[in-house]
Amino acid sequence: MYKEKRWDAKQFIASGGMPSSHSATVTALAAGVGIIEGFGSSNFSIALILASIVMYDAFGIRLHAGKQAEVLNQIVYELPEEHPLSDSKPLRELLGHTVPQVIAGGFLGVITAVCVFLINQISGRTFDF
Repeated sequence: MYKEKRWDAKQFIASGGMPSSHSATVTALAAGVGIIEGFGSSNFSIALILASIVMYDAFGIRLHAGKQAEVLNQIVYELPEEHPLSDSKPLRELLGHTVPQVIAGGFLGVITAVCVFLINQISGRTFDF
């Protein structure tokens, strides 16, 4: 809304943007596992590796795929009208995240996990798995 000056509800489920919801989700998972099972547990290690892969994918591979889509869309846009690809549907350009978006998502995930843990502690709930 800030950038485009209009509300777009599709952005809640779309790829890209600030903060990275993928990064927030996997860091919340890793932080939650670390808080409950301990940061030295094998489950925390697995969650941390999963988070690292997802976050790397978000700012690495998917970001570059989006940049390639932007270039391809520009090429197709400049094709003459008689070309068979001139009327093809544009590729999605906003696929990945910048490093600050991934870091912000990571912070959001950790903060969320800690808040949920503290709320459960205050309410007296225990975690029995």
